[in-house]
Amino acid sequence: MPFDFYQPPHRILMGPGPSMVDPRVYQAMAAPLVGHTDPDFFGVLEDTSELLRYVFGTRNKFTIAISGTGTAGMEAAVVNFVEAGTKVAVFANGYFSDRFTDMCARQGANVVRSEKPWGSVYSDEEARAFIECEKPQIVMFVHAETSTGAYQPAAAICAAAHECGALTIADCVTSLGGMPVEVDANGIDIAYSGTQKCLGAPPGLAPLTLSGKAVERLRSRESACVSWYVDLKLIDEYWGNSHRYHHTTPITMFYALREALRLCHQETKEARFARHRLNHLAFVAGIEAMGLEMLVAREDRLWTLQTPRLPDGCNDGELRRYLLTEFGIEVLGGFGPLAGKVLRVGLMGASSRRQYVLLLLGALGTYLGERGGVAAAETVYERKAWRGGFL
Repeated sequence: MPFDFYQPPHRILMGPGPSMVDPRVYQAMAAPLVGHTDPDFFGVLEDTSELLRYVFGTRNKFTIAISGTGTAGMEAAVVNFVEAGTKVAVFANGYFSDRFTDMCARQGANVVRSEKPWGSVYSDEEARAFIECEKPQIVMFVHAETSTGAYQPAAAICAAAHECGALTIADCVTSLGGMPVEVDANGIDIAYSGTQKCLGAPPGLAPLTLSGKAVERLRSRESACVSWYVDLKLIDEYWGNSHRYHHTTPITMFYALREALRLCHQETKEARFARHRLNHLAFVAGIEAMGLEMLVAREDRLWTLQTPRLPDGCNDGELRRYLLTEFGIEVLGGFGPLAGKVLRVGLMGASSRRQYVLLLLGALGTYLGERGGVAAAETVYERKAWRGGFL
């Protein structure tokens, strides 16, 4: 049977990812292919590295993007720095710390975990006490927990880890490009992310940056990395001066990432972060005006991923179907211990706009029979009037 050209339905992506993509990024993806060893394409990679340093807040020479989604970045961090017997300390407070634990266990690592309920974060004192007690070789934490909307400060964890000679790994999948990561200032050794959230590109690449100490540890490793595809020693030879062939990179995705990063640079980090914070504050004001509560404490919330609690008796599946069919809005629900208890609303990248915040609050108010959300958000916008970028 013949197949027609696929035309997807119109969607406003306000879930935990992917997020909306700027038309200029789509335009970049329409450019003709060049080869992955073309000298001009290596210029694209150099631009990508420089722009990634800007959003990561780092001067790390080893700053690249690897083929694969954010989980590929996580796996690269694990298989290149964790071996059988490596002692890994994990700050566990959500799904992605559990995923990291699973990956490390498959490497035969000695994993120790500090446990907190989903939606909680660790104080500086708790972080230091755990690390000083365990004296691990690797310390892992989720900077921006997508399953809960919680933000984990990095500085105290990294300082305590370095005092005992450990390297730190930070999951920045839902923060890079929407909130300050500041790799150098915080002392993060290995940070990874994805392209499909705050950076505003389609999924398919995983930005990754390594500190000088991490590079030294990588290059001094004697055993072979168990994964050939994400072996950072081999990938570094492709990105470096030798440009030695490793695998065929997804060229179109690099066009997209370069353009998305160029737009970040054009907007400036400061303006971009202010935009994400303002839209977060407006959304929370609207939620609270409708009598709903947020899962995460005010001081611990991400600006990029919101988790409002659902009212008693509200079926999250029915609510999400209503938003999708009536308004074309995609949001997702909670899972694990938060299943049926929260919505997960992404205000990331091109999805972090005033018009989308107001549309979603209006739709939620209609479904729940609660008024006042839109007006409360409008008050925030008027009080915190911000110029630059887009709302």
